This record gives sequence, structure tokens and C-alpha cells, in this order.
Amino acid sequence: MLKSSRKVPRPQLRAAPRHAAGIVALVVSKADPKVLQDFLASRFSLSRRTAKAMLDGRSVWVNRKCVWMARFNLGTGDVVEIPDRVVKGAKSQSSRTAGGEGKAISDRTRHVRVLWQNDDFLVCDKPAGIVSCDDPKSAEAILRTQEGLPNLEAVHRLDRDTTGCLLMAKNHAAHLAAVEVFKTHRVSKTYHAISVGRFPYAYHTVNRPIDGQEAVSKIAREAVGPDASFLRVRIETGRTNQIRRHLAAIRFPVVGDRVFGLKTTRDPRLVQVPRQMLHASTLKLPDPLRPREEISVHSPLPADFRGALRLFGMGK
Repeated sequence: MLKSSRKVPRPQLRAAPRHAAGIVALVVSKADPKVLQDFLASRFSLSRRTAKAMLDGRSVWVNRKCVWMARFNLGTGDVVEIPDRVVKGAKSQSSRTAGGEGKAISDRTRHVRVLWQNDDFLVCDKPAGIVSCDDPKSAEAILRTQEGLPNLEAVHRLDRDTTGCLLMAKNHAAHLAAVEVFKTHRVSKTYHAISVGRFPYAYHTVNRPIDGQEAVSKIAREAVGPDASFLRVRIETGRTNQIRRHLAAIRFPVVGDRVFGLKTTRDPRLVQVPRQMLHASTLKLPDPLRPREEISVHSPLPADFRGALRLFGMGK
């Protein structure tokens, strides 16, 4: 149930420019393959595997509708749109693989910035595009090699395309202690999000169960533009996809969210944003092994998030 009894209006998007920078738009001709995966591979000289990866990232739009089915049938005259940065990344990956220059971009080891650490814990600034743990290319795996910490374990998780503060334990005893703290309400996690539409409340609480479990999100409006809003969200529970699901439930989905957000749009700016604009800005909790000390870490907004704020008229 929502704490507020007022009905939340649907976000209204004004007409945006028909042509937006940062988007590659292609019109399907009679000679083109009519299966979407084959169309992408043909038009951009990609392998079918790389074309499929573009679709898996939910970055391809057909007639302003997000499509991720590889076997989707196109018609002559359909317009296929993809963010320019996605196209460049796919071409670069494909050329490196074909040229035998070593591993593709997606296989290269990335650097993960460490924001804070002590003898038992560290907080990293997780970038977009990688999972938190349980994968050879995860933030956890990268940091094990990067920092020389083979026993490093992620204490909690962030979605693949969510950025920001992620707590790691350097040993198993520290991990067990941190998990116990996370089971309490002594952990404060604050996120920033860009949502579709003009959010009407200065402060708003969503108290809506997720998968049968209690879930509470406290939302504060930081800025509002003509078609989008900049929000600060503090969660009192840590359910899977909580913020994305709560904002979608009240009809202000996260910009760039292809799963819980808008599936169709007339606004090319929503096509241009390649990921969900959700960032874990701060993490505060009592040090699990030093009860009198506190872990308090802040992660600044990443460059693509600031770019999205400018795109929607809320940043410089």
C-alpha cells in the first residue's frame, strides 16, 4: 500500500526533437535481412553473436519500441534505433575478435575503483556493465586480482547496470559479521535515480511488498525537468530490484530501465540512454568488527549519469 492516498498521475512526456544526437537510426530496406539479429549483423558488419549481445543489453529499439528478441521480424520501412556508444562498442569488440588481437573488450579485465578500505573491508565504486559477484568478470573477481585479495567476498549486490558503493569483506569472518549487520536496520543505503516524468512530491514513501516481503523506499525530489525528475531514494529494505520496481509501480520508472520501465516511447532521448540511471551514492553502517566505528562512504555521480541529467535539462 502507498503511504499517500493521493492518486499518482502518469508521467506526461512532451514532444521531443525528432532527430537526437547519440542515436544511430536505420530504415529497413527491401534488400535487408528481415530478422533483427541478422539485420544488425549485416548493417554493422558484426558477428551474429555480437549482434545478439546488443539485443541482450536491451539497447535496440524498433519503431520506438524496445525489442530484445533475436528472431524479431522486421518489415520494410521499419526504423531501428541504437545508441551510438552501443554501436561503437559492438564494432570495436567485433573487430578485435576478428583481427585476433587477443580477447574482446567484454573479456578484458576492467579496473574497479576502491573508495575506502581498512584491514577487513573495502567499498568499491562498481561500474555499470558488470555483476557484483559469482562470475569470472564480476567486480568481486576483478578486485581479487587487482588488490591481491583472493578471499574477497561481496557482502551485498547491485544490479549489473547500477553503479556505486558496494561493500566487500576481505576474509570470511568479516563477511559473516557484515551479513549479520545487513540483516538489521542499521545499514543506510542512499541511491540517486532519474525517473521518467515530473515527480509531483517533495517527499514520498512507497511501502509496497516485493515477492511477498516488506519493502520500503523513501523518495526525495532533488530536481525536476520538463520530462524527467532527479530523485534521492533511501531504502529501509534491500529487496531485489526494489527501487526500480517501486518507481515503476507508481508510474515514474527509472530512465533507461528496459525491464521495469517504459517499453515504448516517442522521445528519442529515452532511446539514447543506454542503461538504467540508478546510482548507489552512499553506504553507512557500523563497522561489523569495530562496534564503536562507522563505515561511511560516498560515490560521486558517474559521467553517464551526469550526461543524462543534462540531456533532460537538469544539469550543466
